[in-house]
Amino acid sequence: MKNTPHELIDDLPEFAEQIHKLKTSDAHFAKLFEEYHEINRTVHRAETDVEPTSDEHLEEMRKQRMMLKDQLYAMLKSA
Repeated sequence: MKNTPHELIDDLPEFAEQIHKLKTSDAHFAKLFEEYHEINRTVHRAETDVEPTSDEHLEEMRKQRMMLKDQLYAMLKSA
């Protein structure tokens, strides 16, 4: 298990093969995937006080992460 929670492949293991395919064949998916992982790691660093931030900023980052995950999930379901 990775140290960073909410990794997309860990949260959606049934889509692991599709995630890999879309990352290599769909530029939009690949961009959203990278944005998701960047914000996920930033949230994790804030939650663990490695890079503290305000509660409001943390909440906004969590909302952004959720929005990206929803978009990625929709793309995976339709693939």
